[in-house]
Formats: sequence, structure tokens, C-alpha cells
Amino acid sequence: MNIALFPGSFDPITKAHVDILNRALPLFSKVYVSVGLNSNKTALLSANVRLEMLTKVFAHQPKIVVTSYEGLTVEYCKKINATHMIRGIRTVSDFEYEKAIAQMNHALEPQIESIFIVSKPGYSSISSTIVREILRYNGNVSQFVPAEVLPFLKS
Repeated sequence: MNIALFPGSFDPITKAHVDILNRALPLFSKVYVSVGLNSNKTALLSANVRLEMLTKVFAHQPKIVVTSYEGLTVEYCKKINATHMIRGIRTVSDFEYEKAIAQMNHALEPQIESIFIVSKPGYSSISSTIVREILRYNGNVSQFVPAEVLPFLKS
């Protein structure tokens, strides 16, 4: 079985995340979409809400398992027997950041490979950070997030 992990905060999940995941799915027999719990970050949505949101978004995808984890991502990969990590790249600065993390992860666990998928041009400006900022000022984010996410953002 060829297993991958798509880790993130998903606070909230965006159409860009969904695009990266949908393009990665054919490469793997199972993909864990996992909320990384980071006590140093202040999230807009609780971990439980993010998990519920992801479950709704990917309800139609039998190859996707929604989970959360704490600690080192490579350790979680070992726990779920993932051999690959999926990472989306929107910009050159994303690449530099993700490359450094991938190199450190490879030093920790050489058998776990990072797969970079470059976002489509129409999604390169979408980030959870920007969506949260729009939400703070009561803006409409419907063009940036999956429809299943909107009810979670209105409460």
C-alpha cells in the first residue's frame, strides 16, 4: 500500500488545498489529510471544527482519511506507515521554506519523501492566512473555500 500524508493547519481549508490533494490522489492508494496541532499558533477554528470540516469536504473520497496529530510530522508518518508527504507550493518563498523543512525531515527519516505539487495559477494567491484576514473584516470568502466549509465560517 502506497500511503501519503498531507499535513497542514487547514484553518480553514481552501480551494487551493483541495486542488493540490485532488492532483496527488492518483499517486497513492491512501492519503491522510491531517491537522497538525501546534500550540504556538492561535487558530481561528478549533481542531474539532477543522476535522469536521475536512470530513465534510472529503466525504466523497474513499482514499482519504482525516486525522489530527501532535509532534514531529515525520514521526506521525511512521505511525501511519506513510512513505510520502505532500506539500503545496504557491510561490518561490513557499518553495524555499518547504525545501528547508523537507531537507530536515529527510535527515530525520530518509525513507520518507516529500512531494511538492505546484499550485495552479488561479490558486497561487489563496492561503488560509488571507482567508482568515478577509473573515476578520466580515468579507465574503466563498470564492476561496469549498462550499462545505462556509457553514463552519458563519458560526
